Amino acid sequence: MKKLIGPITQVLTMERLPLKGALKDEQLEILENAGILIEGEKILEVGSWQSLKKEFPQAELFELEGNFVAMPGLIDCHTHSCFGGSRAGDFAMRNAGKTYLEIAQAGGGIWDTVTQTRKLRLEELAEKTVLNANRHLSDGVTTIEVKSGYGLSVEEELKMLRAIQLANQSTPADLISTCLAAHMKPRDYEGTNSEYLQHISSELFPILKTEKLTNRIDAFVEKSAFSPEEIAPYFKKAREMGFDLTVHADQFTTGGSKVAVEFGALSADHLEASTASEIWLLTTSNTISVALPGASIGLGCTFTPARKLLDQGGALAIASDWNPGSAPMGDLLAQASILATFEKLSAAEVLAGITFRAAAALGLEDRGKLKAGLLADFVLFPTADYREILYHQGKMKPEMVWKIGSLEGGKLGGREE
Repeated sequence: MKKLIGPITQVLTMERLPLKGALKDEQLEILENAGILIEGEKILEVGSWQSLKKEFPQAELFELEGNFVAMPGLIDCHTHSCFGGSRAGDFAMRNAGKTYLEIAQAGGGIWDTVTQTRKLRLEELAEKTVLNANRHLSDGVTTIEVKSGYGLSVEEELKMLRAIQLANQSTPADLISTCLAAHMKPRDYEGTNSEYLQHISSELFPILKTEKLTNRIDAFVEKSAFSPEEIAPYFKKAREMGFDLTVHADQFTTGGSKVAVEFGALSADHLEASTASEIWLLTTSNTISVALPGASIGLGCTFTPARKLLDQGGALAIASDWNPGSAPMGDLLAQASILATFEKLSAAEVLAGITFRAAAALGLEDRGKLKAGLLADFVLFPTADYREILYHQGKMKPEMVWKIGSLEGGKLGGREE
């Protein structure tokens, strides 16, 4: 059955925009008084409301009252939203001036989350992940990347990835799982960093393939985690087995972005410490740069050099980094709006960064734009002017969220559905 949604005051299709480089708002394709025609899970056509009504009289009409702006469903390409416990104590200590080492010595840090996550049963972890996913969905995020990395053993990483898969069956949002077993060497592993990585790659990777738990491998390349030299054999093994790669890169020190480019990673995420040489390396490669403003806000540190990356021709996505430690806010639109203020990003650059450019960071070609043949994932904001969305810095939420052709909660023309 075909469905026709409209009339929509403005439809931002995100069509005809390049994957790489700076964007001006004048480049946005904006259809006015438009409709979106869908069938099943996909978009059939986006065009004039009146023309679509006339051409498809048998379509089920979802006629809107008032002004709305439609755009593709938001895509968060980097989260850690599968976790146990809370790190509110870390946050308070950090704001009181405690160092990372002092917080860790007081029982905080990543290992605290590992401990709390290990205590949860698979079903409990899945339930919490569903709650987080549904909150994100209500904010208009229809595709969510979710990492493991708080298990840090073969058994516990499998529990996390199975929980993410189980959660994916219980939320309308699409959860894209990523294995981050190389988050840090666990405190209870007695060998070296290299021995831990070899253990994980030989024992865990084959199971990931057999159970189809993920096709994505991530690693934290940082002085406090794994060096470029240590991670190279791990990534080589992952690439040989057909996994896509992504890298936590250049958060505090450089080196990770070079690893990402050398191994052809889909994305290099964080990049707060990237200098001119790392920016050049990234912008002359096919690796997507992913800014994580939530971590900058949570840690009180500098933002990813988004303006420089774009001006030098790079592809920039923006993600929330939702995690219990450094980025607990988990509000993609608010964080992207704040990044825009500090890095002087156009609305087109921000919206591209949380739609089709974020899709590219996940290797997804079936979403991120409103065009025939793509998934019917889109959101409608209660405004007549798309610029209001970022102007309200995350306080304007979508009134309707459509996921693969179905309206997920919300309102329709002022009526509760």
